[in-house]
Amino acid sequence: MKIIIIDDDHLVSASLKVILEMSKEVTVVGTGYDGEEAVKLYQKYHPDIVLIDIQMKGIDGIEAAKQILKNDEKAKILFLTTFSDDEYIVKALQIGVKGYLLKQDYESILPALKAVESGQTVFGDEIMTKLPTLMGEKREFDYISYDITEKEMSIIKLVAEGESNKEIAEELYLSEGTVRNYLSEILNKLELRDRTQLAVFYYKNRS
Repeated sequence: MKIIIIDDDHLVSASLKVILEMSKEVTVVGTGYDGEEAVKLYQKYHPDIVLIDIQMKGIDGIEAAKQILKNDEKAKILFLTTFSDDEYIVKALQIGVKGYLLKQDYESILPALKAVESGQTVFGDEIMTKLPTLMGEKREFDYISYDITEKEMSIIKLVAEGESNKEIAEELYLSEGTVRNYLSEILNKLELRDRTQLAVFYYKNRS
């Protein structure tokens, strides 16, 4: 897979490049050190994934992600940061990035990249434990009025828990293709763009 790495710490960028390319599964086509470079590098290379920090001088990672997704809503962006601030996590979820990892867990980066490439969303364990609280508690959403079936509801819950299509298929005794079809239909019914927005929607609207 082709990726770009954006981090204002040059040593971090260089180290990540070396570590990830050792796997032979990743090619780092560009590195940058702020959000402006992230946008330019994405436009130049159209990588499979953008691996980007959040806090940087000038345009930060959040704003860069917004600009990239505005120009290409299918862009896959994975935040890698030392900050687990609630505000950052909520913003990341709202704009539709594919994952949020903490730098402390270097061993999780390559598996996370593979998961994102395959269409999954990835959030570190610490982030996942915060999601229910961050999304708030509201009255239960009336899924029935949107023609959401019991099976589709099961899939929504499993997506919100971070499970992949393969894991959902195994748990519900379905094929991956069937799960993909269900997920596409769910997104259409709820007028959502992707599984990240679906997870956010679920946590915001559950009782």
